[in-house]
Amino acid sequence: MNIIKRIYNFIGLLYRWSSSERYIDYLRKKGVTVGNNVIFCEPRTTAIDVSRPCLIEIGNDVNINTHFTIMTHDFANFVFRNYMLDYVNNCGKVIIGNNIYIGTKVTILRGVTIGDNCVIGAGSVVTKDIPANSVAVGVPCKVVSTIEKYYEKRKSAGLEEAKEYIRYFRKHNHRNPKISEMREEWMYFVDATNMDQYPEIPIKQRVGRGYDKWLKEYRAPYKSYEEFMNSVN
Repeated sequence: MNIIKRIYNFIGLLYRWSSSERYIDYLRKKGVTVGNNVIFCEPRTTAIDVSRPCLIEIGNDVNINTHFTIMTHDFANFVFRNYMLDYVNNCGKVIIGNNIYIGTKVTILRGVTIGDNCVIGAGSVVTKDIPANSVAVGVPCKVVSTIEKYYEKRKSAGLEEAKEYIRYFRKHNHRNPKISEMREEWMYFVDATNMDQYPEIPIKQRVGRGYDKWLKEYRAPYKSYEEFMNSVN
């Protein structure tokens, strides 16, 4: 009977790891608060402390990369009870706000609140609150930029990075990338005036909520794929 129970539990584990949606359903059934449009990129490498589910809140529009951990307590008490011969409780609420991206191998410790519109860089250990509209990274995790400044930095660097990708692609493959291989770089030659020529690009999915604004306002710096390719030397 014990073996059957182990097999049953293992199958249940595989099931909840099989997709982000199933993992979120598992967390909610445990009592964890999880908002809408939350994505766990790899549930099987995610470790969320569900021993106190009321101590975890995850907001809306949160994208969580691989090897992610939330701890609402620690077990320093193991040392206390052996050395001080005393028992001390140790727990705290973890709140992840709305519109958050969390990079790979991030750990969030007890008592932490991450405000809205934040990017948490890869490898971070978050030990203290991160204010809204921040980019933070490190061990311990610290704010390195506002989200507004980081946005401007990425906007200014994007075109040259796209061209650099094409140069490396040519060197490696001895050809230009296909349009379908321009997962991010398409934006430099596609806009509302020519988007019908590029049906293989899932523009609405890529742009997201800014799609209507993109249609009305955005104009690509190059008029076509061919013109963009010719600009890269």
